[in-house]
Amino acid sequence: MLQELTNIFEISLSFSEIAQNLFVALICGLIITFFYRKTYQGPGYLNSFVNSLVILSLITAIVIMIIGNNLARAFGLVGAMSIIRFRTAVKETQDIIYIFFSLSIGMAAGVGLHLLALSGSIIVGLISFVLTKSSLITPSQKDFLFQFTFNGNGSYDEKSFINVLDKFCKSAKLINVKSVGDGSSMEYSYYIAFRSKMSSSDFISEFRTIKGIKQINLFFDEEYF
Repeated sequence: MLQELTNIFEISLSFSEIAQNLFVALICGLIITFFYRKTYQGPGYLNSFVNSLVILSLITAIVIMIIGNNLARAFGLVGAMSIIRFRTAVKETQDIIYIFFSLSIGMAAGVGLHLLALSGSIIVGLISFVLTKSSLITPSQKDFLFQFTFNGNGSYDEKSFINVLDKFCKSAKLINVKSVGDGSSMEYSYYIAFRSKMSSSDFISEFRTIKGIKQINLFFDEEYF
């Protein structure tokens, strides 16, 4: 233990080794961000988060090089990190996965396992890409949230729009009905899944021809489910 304390400020890595580790961490970080952009399925990713993935790989590599085999340094860094309070909430599961992805690759680069870092970045990225673009594990999302306002002038004949739902949708589940305005109109909310050969544009166009339909909204985003 005393030997560990005396060597706490000694780093055995040469400048070339440090440069190589950081360069590999940088390349791997760029590979990770490439696959992140290709697999992201939200409304729009933040450029600051993408850039942070690259920096995170570099910082992790630096931290691992600082620790090395020194137990005292490891405890010192743990104590320093415990002071920091992270208050940013990560909403997307994919973002959390890529944060750990960047951390693990940075660790591999920091200990000099360059082949592992590079191959791991490419292989894990490709697997993520294949799983995102295909339905190997989970079927592709086909459900929509469909909302519309219907004014039946006090007599709500649902058959006028039920027929259109049956024509275009293989499933339509009513989840909410509420009155709007002065009570003469009703707002309907459905979970719907289109038939294989039916398009959403044709569905909306025909729905607009129904007498009494005032407003139509069709959402395809996990935020609305």
